[in-house]
Amino acid sequence: MSRSKKWRLEWAFFLGENGRRQYNKLCKGCVHPCKQSFRAVVVSCPHYLSSRSKKCGN
Repeated sequence: MSRSKKWRLEWAFFLGENGRRQYNKLCKGCVHPCKQSFRAVVVSCPHYLSSRSKKCGN
């Protein structure tokens, strides 16, 4: 299946060495459409709540 040049340019940040889209390890199992690239270092997701994070109860 051939991909257009425009598609490759748009998805270049998400494409891995094998040419397939790769997402951040926190985003892989997420059902929300706000997925981030595997190249992103800091993940800022309003849907993700780490079990180690402290809830602000004050």
